[in-house]
Amino acid sequence: VEHLTRLDERDRYLRFGYAASDAQIARYADTIDFAQDDVFGIFNRRLELIALAHLAGLADAREAEFGVSVLPKARARGYGARLFDHAVLHARNRGVDTLLIHALSENSAMLRIARNAGASVERDGGESLARLRLPRDDLRSHLDAFIESSAAEVDYRIKAQGRRPSPRAARGTRWWCRSRVPAAASSRSHARRRGACRRRRAPRARRR
Repeated sequence: VEHLTRLDERDRYLRFGYAASDAQIARYADTIDFAQDDVFGIFNRRLELIALAHLAGLADAREAEFGVSVLPKARARGYGARLFDHAVLHARNRGVDTLLIHALSENSAMLRIARNAGASVERDGGESLARLRLPRDDLRSHLDAFIESSAAEVDYRIKAQGRRPSPRAARGTRWWCRSRVPAAASSRSHARRRGACRRRRAPRARRR
């Protein structure tokens, strides 16, 4: 929710098809069904969520819908395409054979990602529907997913390590942080595996 509410009115319009209010965004987040949906994100070095994608399962289990948003300061770096590729791989391994993207026709960035992936795009006035047929999952797709997940896990750990205060800055206080949220991970995994930080006083030196 925090990531989406940081989008300005124009970006909300392109993401949802209307200029969603904070309350509407909160209701949207509440409707995500993690029994069939997945949410993926990319964090920067400050562990700020700068890109977010939603892979929504549909009534027909063979289809899924993709949506993505990227903060303005993180655009033109390929993050949207990166999350799209991750969603495609994840959808394949779930048995999905068609990925759909509903977007406003003026959302050129989203439609460009779809076309570059080989999707067919049908335009109906101000709205467009992109349809991408996915190959069946195989050993390679599952192996690629495992490698991506492991790499994301390591990436997040490195970023989390960089966020720890130095001993001098801590002034006698040590921090133990255990974070296992990968840089591109579902929020379901986030909720299940998010780490906790504990603050402890450093032991005092013994007097002799």
